[in-house]
Amino acid sequence: MALWRAYQRALTAHPWKVQVLTAGSLMGLGDVISQQLVERRGLREHQAGRTLTMVCLGCGFVDYPDALVTNYYLWPAVQLANFYLVPLHYRLAVVQCVAVVWNSYLSWKAHQL
Repeated sequence: MALWRAYQRALTAHPWKVQVLTAGSLMGLGDVISQQLVERRGLREHQAGRTLTMVCLGCGFVDYPDALVTNYYLWPAVQLANFYLVPLHYRLAVVQCVAVVWNSYLSWKAHQL
């Protein structure tokens, strides 16, 4: 909980910087999950440059029609449930958790051979 409170204080004090760092971190985490859990590369085969690229992008768009269609199915449903079912103080956490899954999908989709 102390980490969450520190994050909330930082978000209040520096909203733009914290949101940029959060987006980059989530993109990087999504790529790590994609490489390790989806693609099962293992640590020796992990492409650190690819993860760094995803972190630096901080946000991204994958030019695949099915990813775009999936985006339009996923996020409206997530936000609808988030706004109607989740208490206000948990909404950011819910969206960030879904974002990790979404970023994992985007990373996997963008780096398929």
